[in-house]
Amino acid sequence: MGKDAISNQIRNLRFHHNEMTQQQLADKAGVTRQTIVAIEKGNYSPSLELAFRIARVFGKPLEEVFQYDDKQ
Repeated sequence: MGKDAISNQIRNLRFHHNEMTQQQLADKAGVTRQTIVAIEKGNYSPSLELAFRIARVFGKPLEEVFQYDDKQ
């Protein structure tokens, strides 16, 4: 499984939520800004708990924030 298996819409969602900064999202999700940067870039896959916390910040279901490509 490559690093591109899980993609996300975090950057787009931040833009549409009053241009929320990475730091603001990090504060709301209880992680560092660097963690948000890594997730947004696809360099790090969040834990299930963190994925749910991020989705909750945006008021979206998990599958609208994160997508899993299982094509092999």
